[in-house]
Amino acid sequence: MYKTMITPRIGETDGLRHINNTVLPLWFETARNPIFEIFVPNYELTYKKWNLIMVHSEYNYLDQIFFGYDVEVRTYITKIGNSSFTIYQEAWQNGTIRANGSTILVHFDFIKQESQTIPPEIREKLQELYMDINDIEKQNKKEMKENKKQVEELNYIESDL
Repeated sequence: MYKTMITPRIGETDGLRHINNTVLPLWFETARNPIFEIFVPNYELTYKKWNLIMVHSEYNYLDQIFFGYDVEVRTYITKIGNSSFTIYQEAWQNGTIRANGSTILVHFDFIKQESQTIPPEIREKLQELYMDINDIEKQNKKEMKENKKQVEELNYIESDL
């Protein structure tokens, strides 16, 4: 698992101190950088070197995310196929999960316009980040139970009065 800390910006916030729903995909992409680096260590954005293409992404907004508190994005690999893999991500704020989502990327040759088998050395690095989704959910339930008091103290909306 990779962890990336995000500090919400004013420009990502609406009048109710909520983080806008269009921001989450950007934060999740930022948190995928270490995975991009596994495939293209120098991030060379050329047709000859870049070898990943996104084929699917989805997001679940579970609770409000607010300005004023950092957000931890956790990034896991939950499936590794022949040429594709699934990234599962979560946004945590104040000890509770606020959003999650998944993205499917394909190892892709942009010159030939076709998928490629993930090389063994890359597959091995992806495997180090692998975690079964059921195990992630069990871990989350346990962690949120342990964080319950902290969440109750921090999870409030200040009055405008």
